[in-house]
Amino acid sequence: MAKRSADARPKIVLRSTAGTGTSYVTEKNRRNDPDRLVLRKYDPKVRRHVEFKESR
Repeated sequence: MAKRSADARPKIVLRSTAGTGTSYVTEKNRRNDPDRLVLRKYDPKVRRHVEFKESR
């Protein structure tokens, strides 16, 4: 089994742009996504899909 490099796939926090404080924790590949990640995910507090942006 290949050894996983911690800095190649860091854990990141995605925060909701709706201002509800909802967040998701995920990993990303720095080689494929060197910029900040933006994903549309479900925010249960507003009960719809909104953009979640990577926070540091």
